Amino acid sequence: MNILMTGGTGLIGRRLCADLLRQGHQLTVLSRQPATVARLCGQGVSAMDSLDAYTPDRVFDAVINLAGEPIIGARWTAARKARLRESRIFLTECLVQKMREARVKPAVFLSGSAIGVYGDTGADRIDETRAAGGDFGAQLCVDWEAAALSAARDGIRVVLLRTGVVLDTAGGALTKMLLPFRLGLGGKIGDGQQWMSWIHYQDYVGLISLLLQDQRISGSVNMVAPGAVTNAEFTQALAAQLHRPALLTTPAWALKLAMGEMAMLLTGGQRVLPVRAQRAGFQFMYPKIDGALAALLSAAPDA
Repeated sequence: MNILMTGGTGLIGRRLCADLLRQGHQLTVLSRQPATVARLCGQGVSAMDSLDAYTPDRVFDAVINLAGEPIIGARWTAARKARLRESRIFLTECLVQKMREARVKPAVFLSGSAIGVYGDTGADRIDETRAAGGDFGAQLCVDWEAAALSAARDGIRVVLLRTGVVLDTAGGALTKMLLPFRLGLGGKIGDGQQWMSWIHYQDYVGLISLLLQDQRISGSVNMVAPGAVTNAEFTQALAAQLHRPALLTTPAWALKLAMGEMAMLLTGGQRVLPVRAQRAGFQFMYPKIDGALAALLSAAPDA
């Protein structure tokens, strides 16, 4: 396939580029820093510095849209919320318009989203039929998905990647946790009963390959492993792998004081099931958290 990707220089994007290159696909990555693309994404990956270069005569078999400013960072002020929306929704709308103008349209459009679309759902088991939540994060995903789904009107198969926490020791959430846990300073958040739905990066890229090829799949897909855990369970599993205690607790009130509305990303959660992936026959390499962490940390330096 000839594939156009946004967000290709990010952590997930780099992992995905390496996997797709191994399979023999041709890749073009949209980046504001095109000179870094070959170094970050792999030799042979082409760079596109602007969507203006996606002219009607250019032919892509597939488009993968992973771009978006990280949702955890500075406080969710009105200005930051606007940036979060623009980095997801506006870019997706522009991308869909370019696909619409193409003389030969892509067969498939895989577009990012997050399991945050469901809101804080407590201990309920959630599949892709669950209605969206009403908080800022959920509505951000709703509008992001709506922008992507508009491509379906042009006959393009659209898949919404409702992504959980991607576990990887090269970056992301797990990397931020490793130092305090190695120092014996790790611990649960609040009462630890909030659910965490996660996926090993190798399963994530494997599932992307399935979604690119399987023409039966469209709409939302939960990009999570089947073994969701509570925050307390994850804390104990990580501490056990590192042979360290995990006795501390970060009070929920302290997070809310420090992070404001954004704290809900850590104090709330979703118990999400990958129903559509499993029905499509996808076999997870790492369905359980202990196996996923063991594999990641055995391959990581200073594990």
